[in-house]
Amino acid sequence: MKHYDVAIVGAGMAGASLAAAIAPHASVLLIEAEDVPGYHATGRSAAFWSETYGGPGVQPLTTASGTALRAGGFLEPLGALHIGRAADAAAIEAFLAEFDSSGIGLDRVDPAALVPGLRDDWTLGVLEASCAYIDVAALHADSLARARRAGAEMILDAPLVAATRKGGDWELETGVGFYAASVLVNAAGAWADMVAAKAGVAPIGIQPYRRTIVQLRTEPAPDATLPHVSDITGTFYFKPEAGGRLWLSPHDETPAEPGDAQPEELDVAIAIDRLERVVDWKVAAVERRWAGLRSFAPDRLPVYGFDATMPGFFWCAGQGGFGIQTAPAGAALAAALLLGTAPERMVAAIDPALYAPDRFRMA
Repeated sequence: MKHYDVAIVGAGMAGASLAAAIAPHASVLLIEAEDVPGYHATGRSAAFWSETYGGPGVQPLTTASGTALRAGGFLEPLGALHIGRAADAAAIEAFLAEFDSSGIGLDRVDPAALVPGLRDDWTLGVLEASCAYIDVAALHADSLARARRAGAEMILDAPLVAATRKGGDWELETGVGFYAASVLVNAAGAWADMVAAKAGVAPIGIQPYRRTIVQLRTEPAPDATLPHVSDITGTFYFKPEAGGRLWLSPHDETPAEPGDAQPEELDVAIAIDRLERVVDWKVAAVERRWAGLRSFAPDRLPVYGFDATMPGFFWCAGQGGFGIQTAPAGAALAAALLLGTAPERMVAAIDPALYAPDRFRMA
């Protein structure tokens, strides 16, 4: 068996960005079950970067990632508008208080001034001007390319069959052969608990949830200046896309088994109904629909670090729907923990204990 310093299970954004961060310092094998990397959650992202998305526990990772993402050319201006009705005033106040000390620019605005055709009952608005489009495909491809240039190898169509700890190393059986590694990284997204079980590690309780997105043609078409618009109570979001299209989600979270998620017609209908309660636009056509899995740990924070119950087993999982926007900082933090090095400047102020798997082993 060929031996590597680190074997990473999963070549989506989490695994690819971590491989790029550690490959200059260690031999790395990326193990991907699909025939293309990033087929599941990474390839089905809603493609926006928002510092408030994921809550205060995620925000430091998102904010820290912003500089790297801008420098790489992966972000374009969008803006986000959080809206509510009069009955949602308490939710608006709680949202503002939650991020009061974060440094994020959040300004009260009249939502009707930013959303043409907004129905009269949507009177409350908070503008998050820093929100941006994120080029997910380019970011993922860049991570894989940097990993390859640093010597990382990748195998496709290679689901992990078994992982056995022997003599200080992992013996790995995959769908295309056998390999060995000193450290096994679990970056398997929705399959993270299943990978842990194959390695004899107790699961954390990472739960995949299905999220639906539809692409619509509307009359009138959304203006290019329309921001990302979301309900402060979390029942929908939509944003403009190229060609005058609209991407819409009912913000659904349906528990699901790991697999190739598919949209349900009921969720598509719910999304359109919610949109029609917000704006007076006509839905001319549903052009595309898809679903992806967002996988959360029980406290809805990511999990980075070595498992205290199994030597050489490292978690890089539980990124929910914010794994793309936090990828640079998450990878930098995880790389420092894995390699035992000082953290990069971008994450030096972030306490890694917040995301340690040990938090689930102390009960």
